Amino acid sequence: MDEEETPVEADEEKMTTLNESAELSCLLGASHFLAQQKPKKQLSCDKLPIKCRSKGSPGPDCCNKKCVDVKTDGLNCGMCGNKCKYSQICCGGKCINPSVDKINCGGCNKRLKKGEFCSYGMCNYA
Repeated sequence: MDEEETPVEADEEKMTTLNESAELSCLLGASHFLAQQKPKKQLSCDKLPIKCRSKGSPGPDCCNKKCVDVKTDGLNCGMCGNKCKYSQICCGGKCINPSVDKINCGGCNKRLKKGEFCSYGMCNYA
């Protein structure tokens, strides 16, 4: 014999389903609200220079409110704002042309051996 649901049991089941969906929408609303909040503004390196010396920083120097390494950064080579030209790279804080430089042939600190010359960034023998 099949038992039929009483009207009270059916109403209780509907109420349980409604409560669960209300709780879910409440939680979704809270996460949406939290997602809209702006994160706290962090101090830039011009106000807190030690920030650039922390682990994971791009470099120990602060230029234009950004941490950089003036020894290798082509936009701040040797000092803030010193841009290397199109064909140059920053090596040791100096803009060099790796296509023809004897000390930095093809990249920083790639010194030519005796009898070699630098041509288009490649070390070649004479």
